[in-house]
This record gives sequence, C-alpha cells and structure tokens, in this order.
Amino acid sequence: MRFILYIVLLFINVIPVRLFATSDPESHDTIPFRQITLTTKSKSDIRISETYALLQVEALNEHKKGIEGVPIFLKNIGPGKIDISPGYILSDSAGKANINISNFKKKGKYKILCYTDNTKFQSEPLYFELNVRATNWIFIMFIGLLGGLSLFLFGMSLMNNGIQGSAGNNIRKILKKLTNNRFVAVGIGVLITTIVQSSSATNVMLVSFVDSQLMRFKQTIGIILGAAIGTTITVQIIAFKLTDYALVFVSIGLGLHFISKNYKLSELGKVVLGFGILFFGMHTMSEAMVPLRTYQPILDIIIKLERPFIGILVGTLLTALIQSSGAFIGILIILSMQGLLSLNAAISLIIGANIGTAITALLASINAIREAKQVAFAHTFIKIIGATLALLFIPSFTQFIQFLDPDGANDIATPRQIANAHTIYNIVLCLVFIPFTNSVAWIINKIYPVGEKKEETNTVKFIDYNLLVAPSIAIEAAQKEVIRLMKEVAKMTGQIIEPFFNKKTKISDSIILSEVKVKFLRDNINEFLVRLSRSDVSDDSIEEAFILMNAVREFEHISDIVANKLLQKAEFWCNEDFKFSDSGKEELMKYHQNTKNIIRKAIKVYQTLDLKKAIKLKDKYYIYREEYFEFERQHYDRLKQNVEETVTSSKTHLELITLLRVISSHATNTARIIIYRTSKTQDKEKEKKKKKKKNK
Repeated sequence: MRFILYIVLLFINVIPVRLFATSDPESHDTIPFRQITLTTKSKSDIRISETYALLQVEALNEHKKGIEGVPIFLKNIGPGKIDISPGYILSDSAGKANINISNFKKKGKYKILCYTDNTKFQSEPLYFELNVRATNWIFIMFIGLLGGLSLFLFGMSLMNNGIQGSAGNNIRKILKKLTNNRFVAVGIGVLITTIVQSSSATNVMLVSFVDSQLMRFKQTIGIILGAAIGTTITVQIIAFKLTDYALVFVSIGLGLHFISKNYKLSELGKVVLGFGILFFGMHTMSEAMVPLRTYQPILDIIIKLERPFIGILVGTLLTALIQSSGAFIGILIILSMQGLLSLNAAISLIIGANIGTAITALLASINAIREAKQVAFAHTFIKIIGATLALLFIPSFTQFIQFLDPDGANDIATPRQIANAHTIYNIVLCLVFIPFTNSVAWIINKIYPVGEKKEETNTVKFIDYNLLVAPSIAIEAAQKEVIRLMKEVAKMTGQIIEPFFNKKTKISDSIILSEVKVKFLRDNINEFLVRLSRSDVSDDSIEEAFILMNAVREFEHISDIVANKLLQKAEFWCNEDFKFSDSGKEELMKYHQNTKNIIRKAIKVYQTLDLKKAIKLKDKYYIYREEYFEFERQHYDRLKQNVEETVTSSKTHLELITLLRVISSHATNTARIIIYRTSKTQDKEKEKKKKKKKNK
C-alpha cells in the first residue's frame, strides 16, 4: 500500500508524510501544518516556572489516517538552549507522537525543527515557535501599559498648556466673535478643541460657559459639533508612525523650553516636548502590548469587540474612564500597530468613544444651572442619535475606509484607517446635524426646560473649576464674579446713608446679608484665582489674577467699613435726638454721591481693565478729595458760628464724611494697582528693547 505522508523533514525520501500539531493530546482534530498555531496544554505561551511543554505531532497519510512507526526527529534551532527529550520518537498506532520539551532557561522565542528519517519517509519540515515568558509578565505588561498611558496623557497635557500659552488670550477673542451663525460656531468648536487638545475638555468648558453665563445654550450646539471634528486633528497626527523619533522631539522641545528666553518660543518648546512625550508613551504601550499578540484570552475578547453593540459599549466606558476620546483613539492605534484590532472592531469602538465624551460633560453638569445641563444633554443626544444611525451603515462604512486606505491585511486595521474613520465619522455627524441645530435646541428645551432660577445668597455665579483648563476664560469668569462682588458692595454703600437722614434702620438686615455674600464671594474668588495662579499659566494671566485679587481685597475693606463702622454709627444716630443742619445734610448727600460715583467708575474700570479709565478715576478721586477738604472747612465755619444742629451732630458728621472718603480711597486703589502694574510692564518692555538694541 502506498502512503503519501507530509511530515517535518530536512531531506527528500521515498514515502511522503504529512505532519500535524494539535493543542491537546486528547484532541483528534488535525490542522494542516501551513495553518499550525502551537499551544501547550491549550496555552499559546509558556512561563519560565513551567518545567516542560508537551507537544504532539501526527503522521498522516493522504487519507488522513495515522501511520505507526514513523520516526520523528526534533532539533533546537532557536536562540535559546533547551532540552528535547527524546531527540526522536516513533509515532504510535494512531500516528501520534508526544514530545516533551523542558528546561527553559530564559524568556523569549524558541524555535524547534521537526522532521522525518530521510531513508523511508518524505515530508516538508515543520517548525514550532514557543513564546516563553516570565512568571510576572502580566504585571510587567500592566506596568508598561499604565506607564505608557501616563506618558501619553502627560504629553497631551503639555501640548495643551503649550498651545494655550502660545495662543494667549486668543480663546477669549474667539469666543467674543461667537454669533448665532451655526457655521461660525462649528469653526469655533474646531479651533478651541485644537487648542485644548480634547473634545471632552471643550464640552466641559461649554457647560461651564453656560453655567457662568458667558454664552447661551443655543450657541453651544454648533461648537459641540465642531469640537468633535477638532479632536480628530490630534488623532491624525498620532496616526503618523513617529514613535521612533519620539526622543528627538523630546530633546528639541526641552531645549527650546528651557534655553529660549522668548516666552512664545518657550511655549512652542513645551508643545514639541509634549509631542515627543506623547509618542514615547505610545512606544512604551506598543512594546508592552507585544505579548498580547499570542495571548489567546485577549484575542478572544478582541474578536468579540467586532460585535457592534459590545464594541460601542466598551468604547463608551473606557473613554468615560480616561476622559479623553483622543487618548482612547490613540490606544486603538497602538493596538492596530500590533495587529490586534480589526477595522470592524475599531469602528465600533470609535463610535463608543464619541458617546464616552458626552458622559464626561454630563458629570461636569451635575451641580450646574439647568441651562448648563441642557448643553450636556444636547451633546449626549447628538452622540446617541449619531451612534444609532451609524449602526445601520457599519459594513458600508468599513468598506469605504478600506477603499481610502487599502493597506490593512486580512481586515486588520491600520493606524491611518482608524484616524480616517474617526475623522470621517465626526464630519458626517456634523453635516447631518448642522441643519437641525435649532431643532435640537427645541427638543432639549421640551425634554428639559430651564424654568426660573432663584438666586441664592451664598453661591458663585460665574467661576467654575472646570474653566481652569482654559486660563484666559477662567480669568474672564473670575472678572465677572469680582464685578458681581463690587456691585454688591456698591449696593451696600448706597443704602447706608438712608438711616442718617430718615432715622430708620430698615436697611440693617439687607446690609448684613450683603456682607455675608461679599465674604463668601471673596473666599471663593481668591481660592479660584490662587488655584489658577498655581497652574501652568502665562505671566499675563498671573498679572490679571493679581489685579483681580487686589480689587476683591479693596472692596472687601469697603464692605467692612459699611457693615461694621457705618452701620453701628447709623444705629447710634437713630437712637439719638440729633439731626444735621440743612447745609451739613446737603454736604453729606453730595459727598455720598461722589463716593458712589467713584465706586461706579471703579466697576467700569474692572469691566474692561482699561488703563485710560483707571487714570481718569484716579484724577476724579483727587477732585473729590479737594471737595472733601472744602466740606470739612465749611463744617468748621458753622461750628464757629455756633449753629446748634452743627454742634450736636459734629462728631457723627465728621466721622461719616471721613469714612466716605476712606471708601473712595479704597475704590480708587483698584485703579492705582492697574496703573502701577501696567507701568511696570511697560518699563520691562522698554528694557527688553534697549537690550536688543545693545546686542545689535
């Protein structure tokens, strides 16, 4: 009887033999050698602590029946030395040969050649490859992934800070150009997300903007759509295979950041440094993931991700955990570099990542006003509807992405395919929803109407710690909160004169409540600005924060004067039978009006932080101060004339007009600090110009 056997050999013989490897000695299924995947006791990897690997080879004829007595030889051809016992073995009656391979000294790949006796049988050689790992390889891999992800996120953060430092107040200028034009809003969304490097951060900022009343809910919908497109720019950059040059970018960025004395160039260096660290983090994660190529449990999980619902769910949860869709898509790109991710699975995960960004905004809106919650709901609504529509077209979408970049083999996704899928999905989502932004706003208003909001005494209205990711916007929010404090103090100052003229203390409770509110705002504003100053912000932002904190301090002093000293005097005055002379009353009313004017002008100065207005306020104070001395002189003239009402009210009259002058002085100090800090800045600029001229 003539047998045709295909078996592992080195020489051509008379009878061809076929060799098969199976994963388990009990298995009767056979796999052609061209399709072999070697496993040991159903495992694809061996740990160093395990003393042996049990392999099985089958010698079959052309009818796939086992042949007894076929000598099968084994030879170690790998880099590591191992004992193969015995060196050859005869197949049993079923054509099977069990082989023990032991004493793995080092981790790594081991290659084994299997062949037959060349005098009797003929077969092609069969090669086995064993991946041997240390006992703690899972821990090492986890540390590598965690460390790589930390570097990746840190790199993104550095890029974010550097771009914002270079952009300066551009975010504020961009927002001021915001109109009800939906296309302009989309463009603004793209620009802001390009600067902050995260659509999640942009959407959290939008919640804060609305909560701080920097914009209205309807204006945010176009920005939400643009933000999704903006984050794809980062992903497109990540898709370039620049991991080999990561340390080059780190070196260049570090040099620019620490050597350059030019602020803009230094911030650019920070961007390049962050860029390098980001790619080095990707390289670290990529190397850590190498063992997963042959780890069957992970491969089984990844196969399950091809089911759209599972892929979308996993993408949603992981993006919500990382709080950055860009970072999550970066991880998908790393998986694709290792050949672990199919394009179908990648697209499902991308759709889920888009929903995950909405969860971040929802969490940020928990304590916000209802209109800010509407922003988060609108974002979630758009993403969920988009994902639902995308489910119907995943196969067609996959084919389209493959058509654009056909480099992927066997449906395995390439980094560029993932980046393109992410970009195209978000552009299509924008095109679908942009004609219906008003409709989306109407639906959200119906589902979650705003209603009327009663303002509480102890609450901040504008500042939100989520705004700290954009320092220029955070400064503007703090500025609005400071103006709110100043207006509360202005109200107190306006009320305090009433008891001195009508002998009634009805305003006492109102002033006490206002003082509590002022102190609450003082503490929250100062804490917010201190947190801002401690973060990585520009010198200009720190300067603005200092000026605002100075205004808080000066106006809090005014609040103390009104609530403590003047209110006490008012209560004393109301309990006495004294009254001011007609001339004295007229002087007090006029000087009180002057004081209110000074405070009103100080508020206007801080609404714009305008140097010219600050100088005008300072000049006006000096004019009013001269009037104060004139009023004081006139009062002493009446005392000389022994006017009875002037004599009995003299102490209160002088104390009252003096305290009003002190209030005016505190209000004017807010302008003085602007003038002083601006002049110092101008002096520094002049010094820089002089140095440049000398160097030339």
